[in-house]
Amino acid sequence: MSAEWERGGYVRGRALTLAMITLSLLNVFTLGAGVAVAKLTPDRRLSPWPPTVAGREAVLAAAVLPAMDRAARVPNAGVLATRLNALIGGPGEKINAVVIDATTRRVLFQQRADRPATPASTTKLVTSVAALAALGPAHRITTQAVKGSGDSVVLVGGGDPTVTAHPSTPRSESASGSGDPEFASFVDLARQTATALKATGVRRVRVDFDVSAYQGPRTAATWKPNYLPDGEVAPVSALTVDAGRLAPGDPEKNTRVGDPPRAAAATFATLLSRNGVKATAGRQTQAPTEARRLGAVQSPTLATFVEYLMTHSDNDVAEAVLRQVAVKRGQPVTFAGGAQAVREVLGALGVADGVLTNDGSGLSPRNQITPLALARIAALAASPERPELRAAVTGMPVAGFSGTLGPPRYRGPGSQAGAGMVRAKTGTLSGVSTLAGIAHDADGRLLAFAFMAGDGKGPVDPGKLDRLASTLAACGC
Repeated sequence: MSAEWERGGYVRGRALTLAMITLSLLNVFTLGAGVAVAKLTPDRRLSPWPPTVAGREAVLAAAVLPAMDRAARVPNAGVLATRLNALIGGPGEKINAVVIDATTRRVLFQQRADRPATPASTTKLVTSVAALAALGPAHRITTQAVKGSGDSVVLVGGGDPTVTAHPSTPRSESASGSGDPEFASFVDLARQTATALKATGVRRVRVDFDVSAYQGPRTAATWKPNYLPDGEVAPVSALTVDAGRLAPGDPEKNTRVGDPPRAAAATFATLLSRNGVKATAGRQTQAPTEARRLGAVQSPTLATFVEYLMTHSDNDVAEAVLRQVAVKRGQPVTFAGGAQAVREVLGALGVADGVLTNDGSGLSPRNQITPLALARIAALAASPERPELRAAVTGMPVAGFSGTLGPPRYRGPGSQAGAGMVRAKTGTLSGVSTLAGIAHDADGRLLAFAFMAGDGKGPVDPGKLDRLASTLAACGC
């Protein structure tokens, strides 16, 4: 979804887009497809990963945001403040908010903009931008099988949680394009490995596993104890298959295995046996130095990973991406090391102020980020001068159409103006709702914003944040 409109055609293009959006929304609503609400866990209705909205390619084609138009008029800050304050309410409202001009980074509206709040899954925006800056959008993660000692094969995890036990299916390399990306497949890896083993006369092996790419605990100390049993995330490991799901094809079951690498080794042994090499699951080990590679598969590109995790708010992928930054920066490949590595990268980008994180996904309620920091990071990712960060924007859900901003959000009279004109990352934890992203106003000016509601102690209304973002899109002030 990186197509952009020519600046000169913005007004005409916006009118056409709004007409197309209306038609597309009617089609989507009539079909009843893509009904989604902002939530902690991604939609899992198809195996093994979330589905695209029915007809999403056509729908999203109608929802492409125009390019940054530096010539468009900057909105009047006073008028904008009046409209936003009318929605936010009195000083007792627990909303921290900021709107900045994405080109100049000038603050146009603020309410406790420099006060840290719990970002929830908008943390993924921070993680994604840091990863793209540190590693580049073409980076991939390798999962491989190598020859071990004696009669063993060692399955070596590189940290890709999207490896699947299902056959690979050629799809779009962009998660925001036609369908989900092609994930690496254990079926392919087992076929390669079996072929290499049989070529040397080996017909029986033990499958050991190497997870030394990661260190430290598999869960963050700040995560709530229900996250794993509820299936919000799997124990973080360098080796896993189908994100550790016990039943990846069952939308009603999101339960994860307790030991993902051991389960992955057992799955791989079964697949090897199906390919003519009798295999049994073994033990954790470390692959011998200079071990002979028997097979390898690679993840989608980091740009595709980022689009995917942003659109679907995938916690497993976010934690994997965090650790890739730690590897690149030479930090311990742990929660703390990843958080430190992200902060180092943000510092080099000039957007580290106001960011304090403990994980990559935003599940930690102790993460603290200011609205101003989120808005600045969103503006940076949207900048034409930083094309390597673009996936963090193209992966943002499109209001009223995709991901966690799909219907029924942006259907009400107070938020319809934002449909197709707002791209944003949602965040939801108990008593917390956040929204951070970009919007083009009615004159074509690109604005970056962050709205952060709740203190974790009471109910919050995500709809209010949608209405705030839609106010930006409707403003020709």
